[in-house]
Amino acid sequence: MDTKELHLTVVSPERTVYDGKVLSVTLPGEVGSFQILPGHAPLISSLGAGELKYTVGKETQVLQIAGGFVEVRDNSVSACVEL
Repeated sequence: MDTKELHLTVVSPERTVYDGKVLSVTLPGEVGSFQILPGHAPLISSLGAGELKYTVGKETQVLQIAGGFVEVRDNSVSACVEL
């Protein structure tokens, strides 16, 4: 995988919301938002209510979530969220 890209998978109980390559991901953590960039250390975190943002090319997509959790490993970001 290109070390300048992340693979993001966002799933909710109802459906897969997004599955593809992104440049960065910003997530609403329980104590504030945080950003994931390529090469990020492995991480598992709960998510609070707020905006999950991801950048594809020059466009930033915004998804309102009610909470969930995220796992980051080997330039792969997997988020299970409640919409």
